[in-house]
Amino acid sequence: MSAKNVMKADDIRRTLTRIAHEIIERNKVLDDIILVGIHTRGVPLARRLGDIIERNEKVHPPVGALDFTRYRDDLNGGKSCPVVRATDIPHDINGRIVVLVDDVLHTGRSIRAAMDALIDIGRPCSIQFAVLIDRGHREMPIRADYVGKNLPSARHEDIRVRLVETDGSDEVAITSA
Repeated sequence: MSAKNVMKADDIRRTLTRIAHEIIERNKVLDDIILVGIHTRGVPLARRLGDIIERNEKVHPPVGALDFTRYRDDLNGGKSCPVVRATDIPHDINGRIVVLVDDVLHTGRSIRAAMDALIDIGRPCSIQFAVLIDRGHREMPIRADYVGKNLPSARHEDIRVRLVETDGSDEVAITSA
């Protein structure tokens, strides 16, 4: 398997800083925002965005974690049992602006499942979506409000996001078989 590194740690840091500024610009009342990371790598990305917003605006939005495993449409009772992680939303989402955060947007099925899981928790006034990488190949009419990098890829390729918190280093690579 060959890999081509497309983002390094500094690239990821700059990209998250830009996304945080876009969130600030779009949402004038930051007290209404809740950042919710989608397990696994969306969670540390949401925490980083919260820290950047706090450094710039002196307001740290609540940050939560969402597991959407039970809402996936590709679980058909197969032999493998998916890992279910904890959902931890530290604040009531009713009437709030929820920014879902994930690492890669591909078919749109994961974010659709995440929105279903979120709606079962409460009724936000709006849901926004921030993603580090948009690789295309949508199967659902889903788009991100905040995109770090558009990275068109072939269907046989994979986008690997590695973060210090989960993998020991920050980088994004395209891999192919």
